[in-house]
Amino acid sequence: MLVHLDAAYSLARWLVKDEHCAQDLVQDAYVKAMRYFDSFRGGDSRPWILGIVRNTCYTWLGDQKRMGHYIEFRDDLDAGDEGLEWVSPHDNPETLLMQKDQREQLNAAIEALPVAFREVLILREMEDLSYEDISQVLHVPQGTVMSRLSRARALLRKSLAHLQT
Repeated sequence: MLVHLDAAYSLARWLVKDEHCAQDLVQDAYVKAMRYFDSFRGGDSRPWILGIVRNTCYTWLGDQKRMGHYIEFRDDLDAGDEGLEWVSPHDNPETLLMQKDQREQLNAAIEALPVAFREVLILREMEDLSYEDISQVLHVPQGTVMSRLSRARALLRKSLAHLQT
């Protein structure tokens, strides 16, 4: 299960929009996975563990909503390891700034998606899960996965096109 830790964190991070909470939730999910490992029926463990992470995140989000808390995403804190990026010698400061701006716009557009569309987009495009695996993680039919993914892509294109104008 440890080979899927990065995917688990990525999913949690995009769902709860908070780096530290995502780390805690992934840890909780892995503890649950160890506790309920007997329910794992073999096969690919990735959809199984990501399903547990997803459920853990939704439970936490529901608790936060009931308690009246909200989660704030801050680009300045959650920007990642931008200083560690590989820079081509052909990139000039203007190109680098434009790339950073485009990356920020894309992240903002993804975060603005409704959670049902955001999670399917993350699982397919960033975690490269198959439709079948996504179906297992989300507990929905594959047709629903495909329609949500299509809708998510359309909303993302619309949002990004709106920013270009």
